[in-house]
Amino acid sequence: MSFQNPVFIPGPTNIPESLRKACDMPTIDHRSPLFGQILHPAREGVRKILKSDAAEVFIFPSTGTGGWETALTNTLSAGDKVLAARNGMFSHRWIDMCQRHGLEVQIVETPWGDGLPADRYEEILTADTAHEIKVVLATHNETATGVKSDIAAVRRALDAAGHPALLFVDGVSSIASMDFRFDEWGVDVAVAGSQKGFMLTAGLAIVGFSPKAMEATKTAGLPRTFFDVHDMAKGYANNAYPYTPAVGLLNGLNISCQMLLSEGLDNVFARHHRIAEGVRAAVSAWGLELCASDPSVYSDTVSAIRTPESFNATDIVTHAANTYGVAFGVGLGEVAGKVFRIGHLGSLTDVMTLSGIATAEMCMADLGLSIPLGSGVAAAQDYYRGHPAAALKSAA
Repeated sequence: MSFQNPVFIPGPTNIPESLRKACDMPTIDHRSPLFGQILHPAREGVRKILKSDAAEVFIFPSTGTGGWETALTNTLSAGDKVLAARNGMFSHRWIDMCQRHGLEVQIVETPWGDGLPADRYEEILTADTAHEIKVVLATHNETATGVKSDIAAVRRALDAAGHPALLFVDGVSSIASMDFRFDEWGVDVAVAGSQKGFMLTAGLAIVGFSPKAMEATKTAGLPRTFFDVHDMAKGYANNAYPYTPAVGLLNGLNISCQMLLSEGLDNVFARHHRIAEGVRAAVSAWGLELCASDPSVYSDTVSAIRTPESFNATDIVTHAANTYGVAFGVGLGEVAGKVFRIGHLGSLTDVMTLSGIATAEMCMADLGLSIPLGSGVAAAQDYYRGHPAAALKSAA
């Protein structure tokens, strides 16, 4: 691999030089007021990116998986019932975590490539007249399949059923890249990570809790120590953590939020959509299809691209790494070997994206697929030329 080439995996993403420098800082006393000048602005920046006035933001030294565990252990008790759809690897992993914690999961099996079945959620929640279901899980952007789900529709399903269940949303590969509306969508816990839209290395689990979720923490019976939000809140009140924090990463998160908000969230979302549309134009020009079943569920942060049935899509990823020093994402779970993934989120531009498209073309041609060199690049160029980004600020 080459450190000079950008990566095209759906996380960790490319790190702007300014954020690398922000994380590279001298040691400070993490129990001093100076640390509070990093911690509290970072939390407030995250709250703004979540589009929330009410969310209580907690930042743990962990990853998105730790954020999932934070959501579950702070709000639920053993034996509680959870509703979830399994439509990809990451929804599957959250379900698996629930089961390992002794929770009862009602699983709605959903084709990998489809979005969350809000209509089916409504039926199940309406039938649950005893309100046994305590939490509804929703993966906003299924990173394995490149599928975006309609979280507002899931909230409408809860409301239409008159059901009091909490709504937990995995926004790991969407928050800070795609429009996310914590308050408007009635989200109770949102989970993100530092290594995707926030353009940092892995190492921070970023979660937002609604007042309703915080109320649920008072009666939750699942064991927790490292991920206890009450311990964390007590630490925050004293400009500290209940243990040693990742100070450099938190400083990077603070600067990342400033960059995103300076660019303007609408511009951030438009930039991601625009770059993604160029990738989708390339896929169409190659005569290939996305794993996502319908344009309404196309992700603006990752495209999972199907290859012909007789072809092992993983070979493209291996060849790109070994021959051209470029990283793409492999297929996971049910789509392993059937798709390769192009991540297009975080610190990325048209020009960077074109290099990834060109590399994918070379790999497919090298491996015997009938992909005319330049076809996808030309299609993406046509799209980018027709949708100039001159008015948008760069995140880099």
